[in-house]
Amino acid sequence: MRRLIFCLFALCLSLPAVAERKQTFGELDVHYSAFNSGFLQPDIAAAAGLVRSKTQGVVNIAVLKAGKPSTAQVSGQVKDLLGKVTPLAFRQVSEGGAIYYLAQFPFTQREMLNFSLTVQQGDGAPHTFTFDQEFFPDE
Repeated sequence: MRRLIFCLFALCLSLPAVAERKQTFGELDVHYSAFNSGFLQPDIAAAAGLVRSKTQGVVNIAVLKAGKPSTAQVSGQVKDLLGKVTPLAFRQVSEGGAIYYLAQFPFTQREMLNFSLTVQQGDGAPHTFTFDQEFFPDE
């Protein structure tokens, strides 16, 4: 499981610095990434309970409060260019002090997807943000 967390964290950090995938809401920093699940090694995908497929994507969310991992309620949806909406069912993964939220979604072809995510910590106000990302089926 520690290897899983390391790999997912490495995926988050592998994005170019100019395209940092982070939203800040006061003391909360929400780090996010989305990628094709086919990029995961089979043992890593199995340990995380993820389906490894050329047409399945993964959204990875990490919430930090004052620089420390924090729990939150995470929800969202992904929408394609034709307007088809797929709800995202996030589940929490905790290991060695790290906390991540993972959700999977299908895509069938090369397409631009719009993600709308909401993060709420405890009884605090919900924070919503969006991002777009192009996906390619792994060939």
